[in-house]
Amino acid sequence: MNKKQIIGMTVAAALFIIIGVSSVISNTFSQKSLEKSMEEAISLTGGFDFDAPIKDYIAVVDVVGTIQEQVETGIFDTPAGYQHVTTLEYIDELIDDSNNKGILLYVDSPGGTVYESEELYMKLEEYKEKTGRPVWDYMAHYAASGGYMVSMPSDRIYANPNTVTGSIGVIMSGYDLTGLYEKLGMRYISITSGKNKDSSQMTEEQIAIYQSQVDECYESFVKKVSDGRNMPVEEVKKLADGRTYTAKQAKENGLIDEIGTYDDMKAEMSRELGTYEFYQPKSKVSMLNELFSGVSALIPKSEAQVLKETAEEKESGVLMYYAEQLQ
Repeated sequence: MNKKQIIGMTVAAALFIIIGVSSVISNTFSQKSLEKSMEEAISLTGGFDFDAPIKDYIAVVDVVGTIQEQVETGIFDTPAGYQHVTTLEYIDELIDDSNNKGILLYVDSPGGTVYESEELYMKLEEYKEKTGRPVWDYMAHYAASGGYMVSMPSDRIYANPNTVTGSIGVIMSGYDLTGLYEKLGMRYISITSGKNKDSSQMTEEQIAIYQSQVDECYESFVKKVSDGRNMPVEEVKKLADGRTYTAKQAKENGLIDEIGTYDDMKAEMSRELGTYEFYQPKSKVSMLNELFSGVSALIPKSEAQVLKETAEEKESGVLMYYAEQLQ
């Protein structure tokens, strides 16, 4: 074998190795890219894309819908309404961002569970304590019960002229199905470790037990309003019998500061904080969410499904800062 042949074979071998390595690297990157795309496509938890401005800005935090536990959504579902965990994470991001100069809390909610309402309230308090930045609140259609309570950390509260607010109070509710069982010839049986374990047929003692829990949460709610509105507890209790108030009535009673439009409030907040940039993150929606978002809405629900969902949503036996709306 002559010198030229040896050189040619060496070059060919080198090219073979280079092509092989390149192919492996290319396939690896392609596989990772495909895996990432699939993960994004079948994302189950929704969330926000936090891409805040690199200059001074005011962050808009939406509290729209019932304040409740955030649940995972399937690949064919589009996240809707208030997203609890995502909202808390968003506020954490704002705490760490020095470009953020304040929060505009946009509330359009009848309230929700005590647990999640309290968590959001505490997160807003944490934001103020750690950053020293202001929180302004705007009430849209409805800011009642838990929707009113989460507004209490706010330095200033605006309400639309047609806002319904207030409903300071606590509710725990459920169904007594004994009459229905009797008509259907059904008998409910439970074996318990104690007389108060089963509350399907409420005794006076059990009612008193649950009333004490409601009262405890009520006192906590009243204290938050007292602190947030700088009002004596006894003055708050005169207003806190569960009733709702119009914007005019709320202002007359010291429950809000101003009545105006959303644009009016944004303009005033911009002048006060010295920045006209407002930022609101976009919700993450997967490709499959977008493709199939309307499919489930086309499938009619059975009467059993409707009854089950209604019971779970409003009559769960869970402590609620929730304002019942007229149907």
